[in-house]
Amino acid sequence: MTELSESHDDPFAPHLAALAVLDDRGAVVGWNRRAEELLGYPDTAVIGRSAFEVLVDPRDLPAVREAAENCRRAGGWFGMLKVRHRDGPLMEMGLRAHALSRDDRIREWFLAGALAVDVLEWQRDRAVLDGLYRRCPIGLVVHGPDLRVLRVNRAVERFSGVPAADFKGLPTGHMLLPDDARKAVDRVRQVMETGRPLVYSEQFARMERDPARERVAMVSAFRMEDASGRILGVAEMIEDITERHRAQRRLALLDQAGSRIGTTLDVAGTARELAEVMVPHLADHASVDLLQPVTRGEELAQALAGPVVRVGACNVGTQQPSPSHSRGEAVEFGSDTPQARCLAEGRPVLEAVLPPDWFSAEGRQGAHAPDLGVHSLIVVPLAARGLVLGVMTLFRSSRPDPFEADDLTLAHELASRAAVAIDNARRFTQQQQTAFTLQSSLLARAIPDQSAVEVALRYLPASGAPGVGGDWFDIIPLSGARVALVVGDVVGRGIHAAATMGRLRTAVHTLASLDLEPDEVLSRLDDLVNLLAAEQEAAGERPVGEQVVGATCLYAVYDPVSGRCSVARAGHPPPVVTAQDGQVGPLDLPAGPPLGLGGLPFEAREIELAEGSLLCLYTNGLIGEHHSDADLGLAKLCAGLTRPADALERTCQAVVDSLVPARPTDDVALLIARTRMLPPDNVASWRLPLEPASAARARALIAARLSEWGLEHLVFTTELIASELVTNVYRYASGPATLRLIRERRLVCEVSDTSHTSPHLRRARTTDEGGRGLFLVAQMAERWGTRYTREGKTVWTEQSLAGTLT
Repeated sequence: MTELSESHDDPFAPHLAALAVLDDRGAVVGWNRRAEELLGYPDTAVIGRSAFEVLVDPRDLPAVREAAENCRRAGGWFGMLKVRHRDGPLMEMGLRAHALSRDDRIREWFLAGALAVDVLEWQRDRAVLDGLYRRCPIGLVVHGPDLRVLRVNRAVERFSGVPAADFKGLPTGHMLLPDDARKAVDRVRQVMETGRPLVYSEQFARMERDPARERVAMVSAFRMEDASGRILGVAEMIEDITERHRAQRRLALLDQAGSRIGTTLDVAGTARELAEVMVPHLADHASVDLLQPVTRGEELAQALAGPVVRVGACNVGTQQPSPSHSRGEAVEFGSDTPQARCLAEGRPVLEAVLPPDWFSAEGRQGAHAPDLGVHSLIVVPLAARGLVLGVMTLFRSSRPDPFEADDLTLAHELASRAAVAIDNARRFTQQQQTAFTLQSSLLARAIPDQSAVEVALRYLPASGAPGVGGDWFDIIPLSGARVALVVGDVVGRGIHAAATMGRLRTAVHTLASLDLEPDEVLSRLDDLVNLLAAEQEAAGERPVGEQVVGATCLYAVYDPVSGRCSVARAGHPPPVVTAQDGQVGPLDLPAGPPLGLGGLPFEAREIELAEGSLLCLYTNGLIGEHHSDADLGLAKLCAGLTRPADALERTCQAVVDSLVPARPTDDVALLIARTRMLPPDNVASWRLPLEPASAARARALIAARLSEWGLEHLVFTTELIASELVTNVYRYASGPATLRLIRERRLVCEVSDTSHTSPHLRRARTTDEGGRGLFLVAQMAERWGTRYTREGKTVWTEQSLAGTLT
């Protein structure tokens, strides 16, 4: 090895030590120049004189004589003594004495001396060097220039489990696995060739005799040279940092898991993220199995057990076979499997070493291990908030080292973190399902029975958006074979939006039953929204950053008898109309303010639609009004309706495919209606003068027309209804009456006049002469009501075509 330091060389070396020779009586017979330099005595001043007289203080004679006696008995001596300098001061020196024998048998004593401080420094250096080889906890390996091991210390022996003597003469890296050995040789050769020391290089040091045991070392190395610069080899300092490396790897895995697990509020997605984090950092194969209620977002009982569903699985490498159960498949664990015990007890299970026939043993088929030579197993519960949600199973097969207690602790910690994320996702799923259930119960579930239009509907919820939206549509049959088409959109998302949507939809149905004009319907809705907003503000239920209550709505009424459609909108995108000649465009309609602003009027526009025209109503999610160019979206919608398919459903789907992305960011409600016209033969209308004979005239006209339509079984009831309604016009109204019969899915009988007074159904007293007409009408008809127009009112009734008088 190289010299440690110039000042720490052996102080008793011939060129450094003070040398003297004494005869058997203690007289000085030899004296070198170094002794003269240290003590100040030239050789002429000491040779022939007694060393006890010249060099020893009288007070130290007892100690010196005792040392001399010990030296005589042992034939040599080493120790510290005080020696007098020529100038008088005493100097503490380290002395070595050895007996010299000559042929004449005269015995002399050879003394080598050095200053005590130099001796102590040298002794410390010797102790350090000795400690490096015998007691140092850091490994030391000395390599020769031929890349063979010259010597190792005992720390390397403890690290490798191989006696230190067995290393001597072996090629560098001989006992390591080939991959690790190659890196070790390259490392030593680089230091030897360049002379640049290597500091704190992390290296794998797996032994061939124990390949299953992972070993990691921190290596520092430097080149050794003698005083002339000749290369003597390379010394390596090797520290076993296996446990530290594992701890760092576990911390890194914990950190990685924090950013990779729970990125979405999706139960299955979170389970897959957990499995993917585990492989390959901790296990070769991982599977995550959840109780079935968890996957459905349901509440869990305190002690729930039973079938689980595999929702996450991951294997190391792409060529490895998959576990016996794929994702989404139900798994039934045997009663004595670790998974079953883990589910039942909620405690982790570690099977560090599995016997070769462990998975083939009777009753263990439920363990579902991949047939890949697995040799170690961990099962940990996925528990959150006191409930076990499922289990995570980890296998090792490719990695030779078995699982240990620290691996179990890490897996349990990761599983606990993931379980909270899974439970959060379960709760979110439950809330979403509740909201979707509420929303679906509030939306129109089926197209009502009506003959005015053919309808195709689509409702597409936003993907990944928090909560449900408030979009809705409706088809509401009205009196006189008419139909109301409604599309609306409530501001915001979540339960509040869905509940508001339900209340508005109910209000629209109620207002529609009053046969109000579209602009009047929107005015009443506006009042309702203002009332809801006031209620929410008073209750402090305003969502953060949102308007209290707000909505847009479009309301259209189509009459298949006249072919006219009346439309009004409140801040909603305009409907798109497709004529029979292929002309497509948005209807020029006053926008109107959104519902909830209050105080501003709404305007309706009436247009005539030929039979077969398309009327497209939609919410802004279809044309991307909030997120992109609405004009471009509207142009795409018009293009999609330019050449409609024969089947309205195909047209509707084509519009969705062309405008709605795979994951829409906003809810989409789409209603496309193809208009129909009632045949003229199915409508009969007569104008009756205001005279007593009009009731009889009405009965005669009805009898004739119903006979012509083959509805003789309805003649009596219809005559009675028409007679009562015409008589009421004669008694309470002014001007002529109009009688109209409409034959469609039901028989409609209408009587119109110029009065705005409303007839009321009441129970007549026994002494009253009148007041029973509307009561009879209500008994004979399935439905009846009154609608108002600018010219007056119309009282209408509906009867089933199959009805008979009972």
